[in-house]
Amino acid sequence: MSFSLPLDPAQILIGGTWRATPETLLVEDPSTGEEIARIARGQAADIDAAVIAAQDALWGDWGRFTAAERGRCLARLGHLVEEHEDLLAEVEARDVGKPLAQARADARALARYCEFYGGAADKVHGTTIPYLDGYTVYTLREPHGVTGHIVPWNYPMQIIGRSVGAALAMGNACVLKPAEDASLTALLFAHLAQQAGFPAGALNLVTGLGSEAGAALSAHPGIQHLSFTGSVATGSAMQIAAGANVVPVTLELGGKSPQIVFADADLDAALPFLVNAGLQNAGQTCSASSRILVQRAVFDEVAERMAAAYGAKRIGPAMEDPGIGPVINATQKARVLAYLDRAGDLPVIAQAEPGADLPEGGHYVPAMLFGPVAPDHPLAQEEIFGPVQVMIPFDTEVEAIAIANGTEYGLVASVWTRDGARQMRLARKVRAGQVFLNNYGAGGGVELPFGGTGKSGHGREKGFEALYGFSTLKTVAAHHG
Repeated sequence: MSFSLPLDPAQILIGGTWRATPETLLVEDPSTGEEIARIARGQAADIDAAVIAAQDALWGDWGRFTAAERGRCLARLGHLVEEHEDLLAEVEARDVGKPLAQARADARALARYCEFYGGAADKVHGTTIPYLDGYTVYTLREPHGVTGHIVPWNYPMQIIGRSVGAALAMGNACVLKPAEDASLTALLFAHLAQQAGFPAGALNLVTGLGSEAGAALSAHPGIQHLSFTGSVATGSAMQIAAGANVVPVTLELGGKSPQIVFADADLDAALPFLVNAGLQNAGQTCSASSRILVQRAVFDEVAERMAAAYGAKRIGPAMEDPGIGPVINATQKARVLAYLDRAGDLPVIAQAEPGADLPEGGHYVPAMLFGPVAPDHPLAQEEIFGPVQVMIPFDTEVEAIAIANGTEYGLVASVWTRDGARQMRLARKVRAGQVFLNNYGAGGGVELPFGGTGKSGHGREKGFEALYGFSTLKTVAAHHG
């Protein structure tokens, strides 16, 4: 391990105290396959201790913090993240296999989440409601209590920021369980939170396996709200477990997000988004643009342009900052390669192959663009979570909408056209939690509510909507005659 961490990664944080566990888990660098650290293997007993510590914090110092004081803590945390940007970026690149520039962008996004929610903490207001004569009625926004946060391995820093940041802003006490494949920046975040002045128990962190620590957290009766980002299958299981305790759940799951390109689109502007939104983080992005729907009149031109862009991509180790890094682990590599086998005789428009000189233990896969592909083909329907895109031709606006809405998912979509009326029609008719017109992703958009429909999940993160989701509404009716 070339980097030096200011903490022991084989410890968990409970009630302000770092403690070891009897067993540990290996942390592997996806770029090389080499061990870079060990993390604690937390168990159900550790989750129970973390929940109790969070409950104590709510009755103690953390529960007495005003909204302004919570905001100041988050603001200080954001500054500390900025100060440690280089370390966070390197750790994320080595832990996740993400190209260094992308990891650095994630560190900056984490700082921005802390900044945004720090500034918003004292700006969530209730309302007064006109009612019967002799009554004054008003509403209060209050924290749920103890919130559980199960964070995936593809964007640890960003998802911690949008989930934990919002929960802390509203005064909840948090128990964070990061993915076993990517826990190092979560540990650093918790370490910096202590420096920022969060009292003991406000943020607790337990690393470990999803089947052990994660399952225990989702089923714990002391959790009042659960936030989960990950696969549809695991999210469904988490919701069932939380449902036994009648606990609300925010689920951000998979996607098969389309970009719809009409013949009148500005192709020069569209091209970087068409390619990069599908290949960023080796395609391991819930909102990845894995389906490119192109009006038939410009299909060949778009295909030619995308092929040239693919040809310029280099696959390599994260610390060399290539265009595409490795996938997270051997399991994910096997999953992507299995989908490529299922492609069969689909026409290949473009590909970028891993070089022969890459580390033998790294988890590298080719980046592939197929087309034309039928809308009902498995590669056009199922989330691959790898650097694989398909191009699907269409003729009419009605056909484009039908294809765009023709999967089980509904997370993100993009529409490329100069026709303003068409932009408005598709923004309404495409089924997705976010629709971008002549752009994709809007630069990350910490302020923009994010979430899906269908099997992409439910609930909203980011922006003020996340603050509402991490609070409960109380109505007070005072009769004074």
